[in-house]
Amino acid sequence: MNEIALIGKKIGMTREFLKSGQSVPVTVVKMEKGRVIQVIDTDKRGYKAIQIGFGNIKASKLSKSQKGYFAKKNTEPKRVLKEFKVKDIANYKEGNEFGLEIFNETKFVDVKSKTIGKGFAGAMKRHNFSGLRATHGVSISHRSHGSTGQRQDPGKVFKNKKMAGHMGDKIRTIQNIEIIKSDIDNNLLYLKGSIPGSKNTQVMVKEAVKNISKLTLAEKIDKHEKMRKIPDKKKNK
Repeated sequence: MNEIALIGKKIGMTREFLKSGQSVPVTVVKMEKGRVIQVIDTDKRGYKAIQIGFGNIKASKLSKSQKGYFAKKNTEPKRVLKEFKVKDIANYKEGNEFGLEIFNETKFVDVKSKTIGKGFAGAMKRHNFSGLRATHGVSISHRSHGSTGQRQDPGKVFKNKKMAGHMGDKIRTIQNIEIIKSDIDNNLLYLKGSIPGSKNTQVMVKEAVKNISKLTLAEKIDKHEKMRKIPDKKKNK
């Protein structure tokens, strides 16, 4: 299992056609190559990890301390720095680069990104409440969430009560998304279905954590075709 992840940018959605002619909706992610900036051992911080930088940034946008850090590491400035814990740091050296090739044998990935911000939303839109009655006994408050409080004891509204508030703009992870196609030459990753976020949203892609024995869409179609070719014994009789 890959211990590291890659960061990319969501370009948008399109569709891909399988060999069978089936159309599959996909999200296209422009991936960036990662460069090992620092190798962290247990003597330094008490755990083993590597720091990887993604994307380039102008030196004029860096602070003085950041310029000194990248100059010390003898590498061009990176826009994003991420730290990943690893079991064996001997497999990594400063200056090593990683790209889409780390997903060559991977079928499913976990995608982490920020959802689209919807602003302040009511309880019906935010939490799928049904609202109050539309007829008798209700006036002006048809889309309200209803009662939220208790009695004199406890005399307060508990935390995490589903109410109106800021909707979206939160980090979310979608697990077990199938890789439909990988274009290493152009650093493009085609993922089945949709993922959180709008266009140009930063996306982190990592090999699926859950070890699932799930068939890919292409494998399901191949299996179905093989089943169709098997002669029916009842018809032969």
